[in-house]
Amino acid sequence: MEPNDIARQLAPKLGAGLVAVEPLPGTAGRIRFRPEAALELFRAVRDELNFGHLSTVGAIDWVDHREVFYVVWSDDAKQYLFLSTDVPADKPHVESASSIWPSANWHEREAWEMVGVTFDHHPDLRHLLMPDGYAFHPLLRSFKLHEPEELEVKTRRV
Repeated sequence: MEPNDIARQLAPKLGAGLVAVEPLPGTAGRIRFRPEAALELFRAVRDELNFGHLSTVGAIDWVDHREVFYVVWSDDAKQYLFLSTDVPADKPHVESASSIWPSANWHEREAWEMVGVTFDHHPDLRHLLMPDGYAFHPLLRSFKLHEPEELEVKTRRV
């Protein structure tokens, strides 16, 4: 599958929600999309382009905005496809992909926890790696290391 083929299939459905389809050597390409088009794009990529497996979800803090990226795999095409969107740093929200690809669940929890991106309508957005009550996002560029006595972390008793 080629980026031009992908663009031709998705452009009529997504309109302005589709920002660009770019070539990425060794893959089917990279789709850049607007956050408000997330669910529609995810469904089209799964159902029409046959990328049935979500390999990972991640996020990057670029200080002025956050980039959320998804890597999907097609068994039919034997190719990866990258999806990415930019969300504002002051309101980092995008719709959860977990209703389309259940494997997004833990990946989105990790991206929320580490980079502070909220995945709207996620079924269980809670801490995965850090203790409950931990209020920081360690992979933000603004994250500062704290002295242990400055932190109040609530711990679970099991």
